[in-house]
Amino acid sequence: MIRKARMADAKAIHKLLLSYAQQGLMLSRSLADIYEGIRDFYVFEVDEQVVGTVCLHICWSDLAEVRSLAVDAAQEGRGVGRKLVDACLDEARGLGLQRVFALTYKPVFFGKLGFHEIEKSELPHKIWSDCIKCPKFPECDEIAMSIEFRDPAAD
Repeated sequence: MIRKARMADAKAIHKLLLSYAQQGLMLSRSLADIYEGIRDFYVFEVDEQVVGTVCLHICWSDLAEVRSLAVDAAQEGRGVGRKLVDACLDEARGLGLQRVFALTYKPVFFGKLGFHEIEKSELPHKIWSDCIKCPKFPECDEIAMSIEFRDPAAD
């Protein structure tokens, strides 16, 4: 089951994200950061246990980032990540956003969801505020991917 995160989920989210950060697959996020941004998170529950999480971070009036996607290793390959990203994309469409991006080491996964590879230089400089905290900065090896939504009002 997917739902918006609650305060009680923060420690489980932190644990999932920490496991990915320790593998060098994403930036570490403090528990305080998670509490502060809890409204941006979704969780996926199995038997009342949080086994996946993702965050939709709004960057600008027309742009958001899918970030902090983490799935418990025991649940990988079961569609948990896809469902979490789909929830973010549904919310982005509902908010009227025109574009969502992700910085990832899993371009095939995001490609299957309709994202396409872009140059990082296409993204506004404002989004790089988190990158400065990364030990890989400025030699980022993540792949930038983006999905755009058609504006039905333009038809």
